Amino acid sequence: MNIDELKDFLDFKSDHYENLHFLDSDPIQLPHRFDRKEDIEIVGFLVATIAWGNRKSIIKSGENLLDLMSHEPFEYVTSYIPGTLASSKFVHRTFNAEDLDQFIISLKHLYENGGLEFAFRKATNEDTMKERIHHFRSRFFENATSSRTNKHISDPMRNSAAKRINMFLRWMVRPASKGVDFGIWKSISPAELYLPLDVHTSKNARKLGLLNRKQDDWKALEEIMFQLRTMNAEDPVKYDFALFGLGAFEKF
Repeated sequence: MNIDELKDFLDFKSDHYENLHFLDSDPIQLPHRFDRKEDIEIVGFLVATIAWGNRKSIIKSGENLLDLMSHEPFEYVTSYIPGTLASSKFVHRTFNAEDLDQFIISLKHLYENGGLEFAFRKATNEDTMKERIHHFRSRFFENATSSRTNKHISDPMRNSAAKRINMFLRWMVRPASKGVDFGIWKSISPAELYLPLDVHTSKNARKLGLLNRKQDDWKALEEIMFQLRTMNAEDPVKYDFALFGLGAFEKF
């Protein structure tokens, strides 16, 4: 396919998958149970953080998180007593109760100092999204008492593709017009977003000639984003639905 044919193909597949049916099997269904901005972003952030492995297991662990927070995430976070969750039995892969305790402590700290969206603010006017994620990570862990939990937020300045943070940002920033993403953060433009690069998106990007680099890292992400922005500069990450759907649903 030439570039025009590829764009038409990816536009078609993106439109095909970005609809309410996508929620049926995706972890984004969990923040969709809430209406308040703070509830949505807290649940979205926690669920995105544990979003690796089988999607059914991610949803199941997300359900456990909601139960632990009594389905009132904002109230739970803002009134949290440190150590409460450290003795719980929560675990998802390598993310355990100790990590969850620190994450809730850090979220509480952020909401006492402007909120989760505010924590992604630019440190300087020239900051790229790569730098904004890096600064967010530093702000999130600035009151951490242990370095154990730091591994659960990737740092693109160390060449990580930061898949889970980029997925969370997609959820918060992209328009809600199709009923999947939320569009509740206005301080970041959809044009600034980066693809949540995972096994499906990277594999299919290579098959379609959008990516040559073998490693799934930030350099690979920059390569694929250059291509996607030539197709849609205002909303390049809409193509996540096509690249992910082709692998997850069609075994492309």
